[in-house]
Amino acid sequence: MFWILAAALTAITAFAILSPLRRGRTGAAPAAEYDLRVYRDQLAEVERDLDRGVIGPDDAQRLRTEIGRKVLDADRRAALSAPVARGGHLLWPAVVLAAMLAGAVALYLREGVPGAPDMPLADRIAAADAAYRNRPSQQQAEAAAPARPAPDLAQADPEYLTMIDQLRAAVERNPNDQQGLALLASNEMRLGNLNAARDAQQRLVDLRGDQADAVQLMQLATLMVDATGGVITPQAEAVLQRALTQDPTQPQARYLQGVLLIQNGRPDRAFPLWRGLLDEGPENAPWIAPIRAAIQDLAWLAGDDEYRAPAAPAADLPGPDADALSAARDLPPDERAQMVQGMVDRLQDRLATQGGTPQEWARLIAALVVLDQRDQATAILAEARQRFGSTPDALAPIEQAATDAGLDG
Repeated sequence: MFWILAAALTAITAFAILSPLRRGRTGAAPAAEYDLRVYRDQLAEVERDLDRGVIGPDDAQRLRTEIGRKVLDADRRAALSAPVARGGHLLWPAVVLAAMLAGAVALYLREGVPGAPDMPLADRIAAADAAYRNRPSQQQAEAAAPARPAPDLAQADPEYLTMIDQLRAAVERNPNDQQGLALLASNEMRLGNLNAARDAQQRLVDLRGDQADAVQLMQLATLMVDATGGVITPQAEAVLQRALTQDPTQPQARYLQGVLLIQNGRPDRAFPLWRGLLDEGPENAPWIAPIRAAIQDLAWLAGDDEYRAPAAPAADLPGPDADALSAARDLPPDERAQMVQGMVDRLQDRLATQGGTPQEWARLIAALVVLDQRDQATAILAEARQRFGSTPDALAPIEQAATDAGLDG
């Protein structure tokens, strides 16, 4: 069925490309030939008018000269269009098009999977379950992970490094000291010694046994995932499940559970998890930014193509907020410009390079007006309207900012 549809679409596309050229060969005569007929009729009409005495010899000669120039021009155009009329210009476009189609087919045969059958939903779920069951172990995943560069301690405080050495020695002398293990895991992680941090956290969790709390378990699972380069192994998943048993609302464990589902081809189950985390916030939580970056695509993969992620709360957006702008209005012009310009420049650079939410565009417009840069604010407003014009809800805060700034219209 795929090949039938592909062949039909290819044939339709080829016909659409070649048909304008083909009309020059099979259709009516070129326009220049019609012009020649008209000019010859005009010459005959001049002679008839001269015979009837309607025009004089001088006028007749002038008209003959003028029409003669038009005849020569039309004859030249007819000669230039003759190859098209013979179909000469149709051959090479057809050859180029055929070569492009052959190249596309060859590329697909090389890079694609021509014999792959269609995979029904049940088979896709079965394949995802098989991938889930066949995941590598923690040891295998760590062995296959890219080598992690050694942490750069050149800028670290020597006294702090000495304290860490003392902490390591103390834990080695008393390996059952839970507080010492917790401090060691935290500080090794701060230094970038993730393997050492994972070992210390693992020993802490083993010592606490069933008394390990959800945060300690989540921290161990996170370090295990870091050690594998992001792969959530069965061992890391078991730790996550223990954390969620202790506290089903633990957000970082739920985030990692969503990552696990995505890795194993179940966006339909990951989407509601991440959607709930995004709705709960807070906006400055470390898991919110990666969720925002992926939630729209994840929703589409899960079959919800109508989902729209909620806008980031205005209070948490970078850039000059309403209080800063209000304070700036009460300052002298020089101090006001100095206070706001730095924030505006940073926000404008980030929107230009990385994009942003409608609320951020609205803030930028308002800030530029405060700085008396109305031309720039108008240009930013036009760009924002073009970017968000297809989504009225997203465009609403931008239009409100334009109205408040006197840029409406």
